Amino acid sequence: MAVLVKAFGDKPWRDTESLECVMIVPETTDTATFTFRAPSGAYFDYQPGQFITLDLPVPAGNVQRTYTISSSPSRPLSISVTVKAQFDSVGGRWMLDHLRPGMRIKTFGPAGIFSFVRHEAPKYLFISAGSGITPMMSMTTWAWDSGEMPDIVFVHAARSPSDIIFRQRLEQMADRVPGLQLRFSVEEGDPFRSWHGYRGRLSQIMLGLMAPDYLEREVFCCGPEPFMQAVRDMLVALGYDMDRYHQESFGAPVRNESEAPVLDDLVPDEASESRISFALSGVTATCIQTDTVLGVAKANGLNIPSGCTFGLCGTCKIRKTSGEVHMVHNGGISDEDIAAGYILACCSHPIGAVAVEV
Repeated sequence: MAVLVKAFGDKPWRDTESLECVMIVPETTDTATFTFRAPSGAYFDYQPGQFITLDLPVPAGNVQRTYTISSSPSRPLSISVTVKAQFDSVGGRWMLDHLRPGMRIKTFGPAGIFSFVRHEAPKYLFISAGSGITPMMSMTTWAWDSGEMPDIVFVHAARSPSDIIFRQRLEQMADRVPGLQLRFSVEEGDPFRSWHGYRGRLSQIMLGLMAPDYLEREVFCCGPEPFMQAVRDMLVALGYDMDRYHQESFGAPVRNESEAPVLDDLVPDEASESRISFALSGVTATCIQTDTVLGVAKANGLNIPSGCTFGLCGTCKIRKTSGEVHMVHNGGISDEDIAAGYILACCSHPIGAVAVEV
């Protein structure tokens, strides 16, 4: 490796030098990987999972866009970003439509603290959705190239199988080493092509099947904010040690520890008192936040029809008329029902005063 690096330059790249686009590889619909090199021949030194910022010359004036590096520093002669152009994208759309090999782009970085090399652990659980797969690809490639593949369960959620970025590359690695276990879930299938993996939105039950030893693993998560919030809620409900949870938002990547947001998630507290008013029965009961609405109802002689008791079947759906609950379900209720005020009594924990139609 030292000989190869010397042949292309013996100094690391600094962001005072613009990068030249040398290759573009289509990945999925509206997604492509752009590979850059330093014209001086400098090599790239960064941590897997970090990001760079590109200064893009769009028609309305230059815009700066941040993208996670999808390549690995174990392959230092080039650096790559994988870009998905969303419907309202400006920078990403320009890159897919106009950026071509030979063009040079002013680039800043690398930066960021989202990297598993900062958190050594015997086992990892990577959880991503959409283009949030990019830092996971960088870290997995680094692990592969190290020659000492750690124990990684790689969970990725996509709209359909054809939307899974890097699927073939990941499967090629997983086919050759037992330490990389791929767990893909999709919301819908592709026409005329069978799908034998997980289907549906990621849930507690699904996560338990994908990684039964999740409590022993260091978790890294990246994806849209609602997805990461749902993952955090699942892990909290499952009793996971959230000090071992790390996330990167592709909406607001974190450059250093001081910029890291405080994850002030709502967690039911067994030391905090709550009160549930069962409006139709005229019963009001005092409880604690870790109790479920179903459990409190039964303890007070009220009957709410129920089945699975872990948020899957939807039998215990009732309407909440006031107050706040912490609910982590497994697909037994729709977003429309939640917006209309309905909850699943079996997996809803009262936060303060709550009233329900029971």
